[in-house]
Amino acid sequence: MKKEASLSKTPVSVISKHDQHAPFWAAGLIILGVTGLTTIWLNLGSFWKGYVLDITGPAWNYILFRGRFTAKADNRWTRFFTPKRTFVIFITACIGIEGLQYLKLYEATFDPWDFVAYFSVLVPLYILDQLTYERKDVV
Repeated sequence: MKKEASLSKTPVSVISKHDQHAPFWAAGLIILGVTGLTTIWLNLGSFWKGYVLDITGPAWNYILFRGRFTAKADNRWTRFFTPKRTFVIFITACIGIEGLQYLKLYEATFDPWDFVAYFSVLVPLYILDQLTYERKDVV
């Protein structure tokens, strides 16, 4: 009498949440990157020229720095750029850029609405990243 193989004994490949969500993060990265870069080539009005890159740039870079668009990797880079640390770095950079503009330390126009633009997509991305972050990877 032959014993049939049980389905429960077959090895199951467990896909991490990171890898499951990577294609969606990659799509977001592409959409944000292309949208931000098109502000250079297309003039669709003052909002487009003035704020779209401020909206998409930090969000695009957040996904890039976090490595959410690719297969999960365990290295110094991914361990350093945790969601919270990456968010704080980008918020600090955005505030710093506007602060330098306010102080007229370089030729640019200070615009307080830029803060709204920076945070409008960056904050929701951070929240989404926190909800899907696998804590076991924290150093």
